[in-house]
Amino acid sequence: MKKGLLIVLGCISTLFLVLSCQKKILKISDHISFDSEKNILYGKDSEQVMDFYVPHEKTTEKRDVFVIVHGGGWRGGDKSQLTLFTLSMMRQFPDMIFANVNYRLASEARYGIPNQTDDLKTAMLYLEKRLRYKPKFILLGNSAGGHLSMLYAYHFDQEKKVKAVINIVGPADLSDSGFKSYEDYAFVEKHLIDPNILTSNNTITDFASPVHWINTTSAPTLSYYGTADRVVPLSQKAILDSTLNRNNVLNESCEFNGGHLDWSKEPHDQFLINTISDFLKRLDGNKKTH
Repeated sequence: MKKGLLIVLGCISTLFLVLSCQKKILKISDHISFDSEKNILYGKDSEQVMDFYVPHEKTTEKRDVFVIVHGGGWRGGDKSQLTLFTLSMMRQFPDMIFANVNYRLASEARYGIPNQTDDLKTAMLYLEKRLRYKPKFILLGNSAGGHLSMLYAYHFDQEKKVKAVINIVGPADLSDSGFKSYEDYAFVEKHLIDPNILTSNNTITDFASPVHWINTTSAPTLSYYGTADRVVPLSQKAILDSTLNRNNVLNESCEFNGGHLDWSKEPHDQFLINTISDFLKRLDGNKKTH
C-alpha cells in the first residue's frame, strides 16, 4: 500500500514539474508576444530556477539577454517580486530575451557569496547552452540583487560577458557608515561572505563591496537610488558615481523621491524603464563610434 502511494505521489510530482515548465505564449500587447517558461531548473539545487521569456517571433538574430536578480537581504526574496516589472520591461524591449532568476539564499548555515555569484554564472552558462550562442548579458537587480549584479560584473565576470549593469537601490560600498545602520548588518558581516575565499589583502567588507573591484574595464552602469531610502542611503550613489567616474567607466545615475521599495511604484517605475532604454541606446551608440 505504501509503495503504491509513493509511486502515485512520485508521478504527481513529476507531472507538476512538467506542467510548471511547459511553454506558454504570453501576450503583452496586440503586437508583442513572448514564449514563456516558468521555474526552469538551471542548476542542481531546487532554488536554482528561472522564468524564461523569448520573443515569440522566430528569428536567427542573436539577441542580448536581461538577467533579472531579485532583492531580499541576500537571505530572502523571490523572483516573483519582479515579475510585474519584468513584464513592463518586455513591453519596452520586445526584441530582447529575459531571464528572471532565483538563487540560493544565504542563511546562518550557508554563506551568500560565492554561492550567489556562482549562481549568476551558472544561469548564464545555462542560457548560452539553451540559446546556442553567447549573448551579451545585462544584469538588472534591486537591493541585494543590485549588489550581486555589480559584484559579479566588476569582479567575477572574467570573460566580460556582462554588457551593462542596471543597479536599483543596491549597496555598492558595505563599509559606508550610512549603510552600517542597516538592521541586518550583523548578518552581512558574519554570513554574507565565506571567509575561505578572502585573500590576505581583503577584509570581508572590502571583498563584498562592488566599488572595491571597479577598474577601467568595468561594465557600464546605470543606478537608481531613493532620496528617502532608510535601508540603502543616498550616500551609496555618490560613492559609486565617483568611483566609476574616476575609472572612466560609462555610467549614469538617477534619483527618485521615495524609500527603498518605492522605485517600482508609479511614476518611478516607468521613468526607470525609459532611462534604461536611453542608457542602452547611449551605450550602443558609444560602441559604434569606437
